[in-house]
Amino acid sequence: MSRLTKITFAPLDLTSLETAEGRVAVCVTPDGKLDQAARRANRLTRGAIARLVDSKSFEAAKSGQVMTLAWPAGMAAEALDVLVLPNRPTALEARKAGVALGKLKGRAALTLVAASRSRAEELAMGIALRDYSFDAHKTKDKADKTTPGGVTVQSTRWEDAATAAAPLIAVAEGVAMTRDLVSEPANVLTTTEFANRLAEMTSLGLEVEVLEEKDLEKLGMRMLLSVGQGSDSPSKVVVMHWNGGKKGAAPLALIGKGVVFDTGGISLKPASGMEDMTMDMGGAGVVAGTMRALALRKAKANVVGLIGLVENMPSGNATRPGDVVASMKGDTVEIINTDAEGRLVLGDVMWYAQERFSPTGMIDLATLTGAIIIGLGHDNAGVFSNDDVLCDGFLKAAKAEGEGAWRMPLGESYDKQLKSKIADMKNVGGRPAGSITAAQFLQRFVKDGTPWIHLDIAGVASVKSETPYAPSGATGWGVMALNRLVQDQFEAD
Repeated sequence: MSRLTKITFAPLDLTSLETAEGRVAVCVTPDGKLDQAARRANRLTRGAIARLVDSKSFEAAKSGQVMTLAWPAGMAAEALDVLVLPNRPTALEARKAGVALGKLKGRAALTLVAASRSRAEELAMGIALRDYSFDAHKTKDKADKTTPGGVTVQSTRWEDAATAAAPLIAVAEGVAMTRDLVSEPANVLTTTEFANRLAEMTSLGLEVEVLEEKDLEKLGMRMLLSVGQGSDSPSKVVVMHWNGGKKGAAPLALIGKGVVFDTGGISLKPASGMEDMTMDMGGAGVVAGTMRALALRKAKANVVGLIGLVENMPSGNATRPGDVVASMKGDTVEIINTDAEGRLVLGDVMWYAQERFSPTGMIDLATLTGAIIIGLGHDNAGVFSNDDVLCDGFLKAAKAEGEGAWRMPLGESYDKQLKSKIADMKNVGGRPAGSITAAQFLQRFVKDGTPWIHLDIAGVASVKSETPYAPSGATGWGVMALNRLVQDQFEAD
């Protein structure tokens, strides 16, 4: 997996500013006040920072913005980054300021002199989140033998900042894992390779089980198996246990759709854009990244992550429109469109999670519908829930982490769109309210009394332009919000 930028914390050392190589960053408040590090850099550069603060361009600068002086006189650094930031920024202000620095960093080393500013740990996390690239298959980058420079954060409270940063960097590593998985091509990230990568996390203290097709047959997961039966890649369910809470306490269940490639099956997708369907395992990627983050930071909670891994391909063995399949629950489903496959995978895994673990709550994630993109664009995931307390907790967590999420409606009136003449239900309800009827389908696999959230992340899992935390491509959306939810509502005292 992609390695995070190495970040270390050190005591404030103003004398090092003159000789530090790579990039040096100092802070100035939005009203132009220089802290001790900025004053030192200003003297070294013979007043360059003071002139910058007095300029018209600084008047338009906003909190979190970086203004760069290239090859500053009097310093060994190749760039002096002037970060506009209050002395006591909010967590999100500091994190997004770190993102701005991470975007500029490149392969150079960075010395960030936070001095007495609070939230140095959030600055570090922002750098870690943004200084990311997926280049596993770029031969040019592999030929570059230059080791990317690390980041040194100097702070008057460096030991406290280092302690506070450790769990944040663990979450950033989970985000990076999710981005890597979503970015991998389908000929590399097969169902077997995906399962193998998850099994490797036993080294972090996770317990990992892989259920093979023969196991799924015995369990009656015919919906899930019907999706993958047209592919040579075997369908699997991976179960990851993190037992950091009270022994025997019911876990929170996280469930991810892991369609490693989605052709649409017999209901074949148009050729244009089909290459993006390597990201149709985005929900599984978020579950994997979240479980990694929880294990790395030793979360005091019981959480089980379940991932349904399939490949949706057309072949002589593929499920046809008009076929009827039975779920693990026992309900029968008429397949109207084989491209509405994610809900079939999730339904069986959700039922299995409840039957086996009786979870205290259940959250599923999936790149499920194009309709949610029409409704919410690429700024917010769709949130559907049967439980106001759990839902409000998640929305609060997502807002605190700066990850867009918007609650969508559920209601019995939508169920009539799923009625079938020959089975208990259809797998699609037509174009109207497509994301809602998909959620209504999933709700049929939620037991009475189980708090549940469905997150439709089709619009936020991978995007064509950069986001507040990530370059263009896979975002890792959801790892931070789910980690915060576990921290706020499910960790033992």
